[in-house]
Amino acid sequence: MKVFLQVREGRPNVEKFARSLQSTLEREGVGATGESDEADMVIAVGGDGTMLSAAAVAHRNNVPVLGFNLGTLGFIAAAEPADLEKVARRLVSGDYGLEDRMTVAATIKGQTAHGVNDVVIEKVDSQRLIELTVEIGSVDFATYRADGLIVATPTGSTAYSFSAGGPLVSPAVDALVLTPVAAHSLFSRSIVIPSTQEIAITVNRDRTVKVSVDKQSLGQLGEGERVIVKRGDRPVRFVTLDPLSFAGLVRLKFGLR
Repeated sequence: MKVFLQVREGRPNVEKFARSLQSTLEREGVGATGESDEADMVIAVGGDGTMLSAAAVAHRNNVPVLGFNLGTLGFIAAAEPADLEKVARRLVSGDYGLEDRMTVAATIKGQTAHGVNDVVIEKVDSQRLIELTVEIGSVDFATYRADGLIVATPTGSTAYSFSAGGPLVSPAVDALVLTPVAAHSLFSRSIVIPSTQEIAITVNRDRTVKVSVDKQSLGQLGEGERVIVKRGDRPVRFVTLDPLSFAGLVRLKFGLR
């Protein structure tokens, strides 16, 4: 078995843990490779941002991804640093599960990118609102004047969408969540739709917008141009280790009583 380590650089404690992780895995007979296309698994060491980068690598190479949480919330990482030795042994013995998480795909100007969390369409000029028309399936749904729009997967519902007022959605639910950011519109609520429906978002006014997928830039759009958002063609496989229910995970991460 070979693993590819995706490490959050620039943080001494993270880099130190990554070295310890690599040496522990090697003692257990698991080799680390610097080439992601040679790996049987991708392991993220850092926070949720590092996990997203690792998930993109795993998705591209069709292998599972595991995260060690050295960030703050760590909502999508399955392992904690204190469990290093135990996790290494479980990886070697195959004592772990796999969970499919749906992806989201965005297409602009013939270019498509896939993400685990979300597609974000937002203003470039910080002083001016943008105007976006949204079609859901065959329905002309609404026009938003806002700072932006987020289309999130259930996995991404715990991230930017949540901070913008969107709902938390279990990864077991097959859906997409559309959430406006700072909307100056009568209708400013999130809407949850089946993942089988395609969302077309068109720029209405001469105010340039930028489109990103999991925080990675896909490009910019001008008046009359659109982004098509839909469910990705295949999921990302997450390694699970004694997973909590979604309700239990939310309770733990947000310190609910």
